[in-house]
Amino acid sequence: MNTYLLFKSIHLIAVISWMAGLLYLPRIFVYHAENIENINSSNIFKTMEKKLFYYIMTPAMILSWIFGLMLIFTLGFSVFNELWIQLKLIFVILLTIYHFYLGKCVSNFVINQNNSSSKFYRIINEIPTILLIIIVFIVVFKPL
Repeated sequence: MNTYLLFKSIHLIAVISWMAGLLYLPRIFVYHAENIENINSSNIFKTMEKKLFYYIMTPAMILSWIFGLMLIFTLGFSVFNELWIQLKLIFVILLTIYHFYLGKCVSNFVINQNNSSSKFYRIINEIPTILLIIIVFIVVFKPL
């Protein structure tokens, strides 16, 4: 079996799962922020946010990193000399920072300390889409 293709497949599955969460969680925040006064709805959103972040997104992020690093190891560390991998890593680090920011937002909702509007969450919901587009083009075209 080709180890590289196995690692690449698992990496892609993990990235797709992670991206789905990064795109969906802020959308839940939008509805949560709009229904913050409704205790029953707020509790449902808190449960959804917690489960999505801790049980789906975070494991998917960890697997994305593990299998991404395994791909680099399989290719050899000389790949770090190439601009495309350097750029990809920078943007993946930005996605990871965004992931942990969303985790902070989950925590703020849990303790009823959300200070952001639904409009704010609509706007930040575009961040992972932009980063995803950039990463895909970098990986496909591999700029020198």
